[in-house]
Formats: sequence, C-alpha cells, structure tokens
Amino acid sequence: GLVLTVPPYEYADPEQLLTNSFGSPHAPLLVALDGVTDPRNLGAVVRSAAAFGAHGVIVPERRSAGVTGAVWQTSAGSLTRVSVARATNLTRAVTAIKKSGCMVVGLAAEADMCLADLDPELARGPLMVVIGSEGDGMSRLVREACDVVVSIPMARGQESLNASVAAGILLYAVAELRS
Repeated sequence: GLVLTVPPYEYADPEQLLTNSFGSPHAPLLVALDGVTDPRNLGAVVRSAAAFGAHGVIVPERRSAGVTGAVWQTSAGSLTRVSVARATNLTRAVTAIKKSGCMVVGLAAEADMCLADLDPELARGPLMVVIGSEGDGMSRLVREACDVVVSIPMARGQESLNASVAAGILLYAVAELRS
C-alpha cells in the first residue's frame, strides 16, 4: 500500500487575487460564487475560469463549497492555474474589490438586462462576475453590491441553469467581448 498525506488547500486572500491580476497582461477577471455548495460545481467553475482567462475564484467561508478532492478532480487540474480565495463576508469582499476599480456583474434569472446587452467596454475592463446558487440565486446584499445584473435567455418554463453551466456561459460571453 501507499500512504500519502496531502496538506489542506491554501486559500488565497480575495484582495490579493485582484492585486496579482493587475500584474497580468489582461484586464483582471474574477469570479465570485454566492451560496454554491456543491463541490463539483466549484470544480467546474474553476475549470471554466481557467479556460476563459479568469484570475481567481472567490467563495464565502460559510454556506459554500470548499476545495476538496472532488473539486480537484472536477477542475481537471485547473486549480494549479486558478486560485480560490475564501472571504469571511462575500458582500464586503465584493464591495472592496469594486472600490479597487473592478466593475461587478451579477447573474440572475430575473435581471432587467440580458447578457447579450452587456456593454463591451465594461467587459474589457477590470471585472468581477458573481454567480449565485441554483435555487436561491445571489443573496440580496451581494446583488445590491453589483453594478449590473444580467440574465441568460432561456426557453420558457426553464427556471435556472446549473451554477457551473451559467458561469461557463457568462465567462464565455465576457471572453468574446474582450477579444
């Protein structure tokens, strides 16, 4: 047999993610997850974040999935390229990052604006996108901290998408606007 001890995942600091991303050749792009509790969703979001050039993912300390073996597996190695930060209070983290120069775009089914109408100039600058849980969406305070809230158009009768699928669609749309 083989015995292996793996140290716990070292989470990044949310504001440090932003500081590090300003040193990148591309405009900062961060992803925040509000209430996403399924580790496989977190892993899939990290994978999409890596695929579309995001600099990091932020999750709250409570009522959220943390980095586990399932997250590592689902991310297919993307956790080696995209850091995950834990915020004590997600609303305060979003507000602090917003004050540092990022625009914040939230994703919600009942938004007034469609994702297709997102301003390309907004997408090309420093940006944080926020995705809520499938059932509850974003919390009221996190939603209020967003500059813009957009929705993904869906067929009638469909209430929501899986959080990681929605994140992938939003990140793809931002990548297209940035190209």
